[in-house]
Amino acid sequence: MKIQKSAEDYLESILMINEQKGFVRSIDVATELGVTKPSVSYAVKRLRENGYITVDDSGHLHLTAAGHAIAVRIYERHKVLTAFLAGIGVSPETAAEDACKIEHDLCDETFAAIKKHCGDIGAI
Repeated sequence: MKIQKSAEDYLESILMINEQKGFVRSIDVATELGVTKPSVSYAVKRLRENGYITVDDSGHLHLTAAGHAIAVRIYERHKVLTAFLAGIGVSPETAAEDACKIEHDLCDETFAAIKKHCGDIGAI
């Protein structure tokens, strides 16, 4: 099943926030992604319907196994691409921004070659 870029961004954010805080609320995702609370509510509904996240009684978001797999894949791409771009002289801020733009569209073959070239830097 092909997942949309925005859904990948949400899943990646949930993973990152959970690593930082130990829990994730919708407001945390809104802040991280710079989107509105209604946008997060809609995305959470869709992600739940598709089996990528669950929401507990406290309103905390949790990745399912399927959601976690996607989040880890995108987060690894983000870290490796950021390191690669910074390694070739791109400023850290621009490297991170550009990594976000290309992490979703890069084919597996190209990503594997970049990762190999970098010596698996940033691998999770």
